[in-house]
Amino acid sequence: MTNDVMNRLDAGPALKWLRAQVRPRSGRILIGVDGVDGAGKTTFADELADLLRESGAEVIRISMDHYLNPQSKRYAQGRASAKGYFEDSYDYERFTAEVLEPLGHGGSGRYRTAAYDLDSESEVRSPWRIAPDDAVVIIDGMFIHRDELCASRRKKVWDFSVWLEVPFEESFHRMSERQGKIVDDPEDPRNARYYQGQLIYLQKCDPAARADIVVENVAPHSPVID
Repeated sequence: MTNDVMNRLDAGPALKWLRAQVRPRSGRILIGVDGVDGAGKTTFADELADLLRESGAEVIRISMDHYLNPQSKRYAQGRASAKGYFEDSYDYERFTAEVLEPLGHGGSGRYRTAAYDLDSESEVRSPWRIAPDDAVVIIDGMFIHRDELCASRRKKVWDFSVWLEVPFEESFHRMSERQGKIVDDPEDPRNARYYQGQLIYLQKCDPAARADIVVENVAPHSPVID
């Protein structure tokens, strides 16, 4: 599949398509799951992991939310800064060194899964682990189609990448229900940092065009069981 022929699928067919692409293959496979906040990235990635494990694959699950920057860096451009939200939320250097490079093609396989805990706002050092040579690595997170995560040393980072398509009205509604403190209107001034920051990403990186597959993820779907 190429971006010249964009595949848009519902979640169930998308999960089946990804399962079919993964097997049979040799070597580690990196799959990135992207979408706006509230798009359902964690759920989709977990369902894909379960589906692949049922097919006999060795799966590693990692979330970019465990590679956030500390508050001093995240809010360096101001607590209301949309530009800061896009540019400074994640520690891409450490994420690349501890996850992408060791788990990529030709990587050592020696990786970590976390560097920061949001609940305690503190640095953590998860233990080093060794990945099997044929592991499927599924990573969910925002902004994974930004320039530095789409190419590394002129090599493709993701074997497959997913963009979950969800309107902001729906994603902010989900976050409001999930977190309580979030107002469900994306254009409410209290949401400016997050809404405008994600708009910067959409305008600058066009993740739907960069992704291998675009998933319409608005309506709930049944788990894939066949």
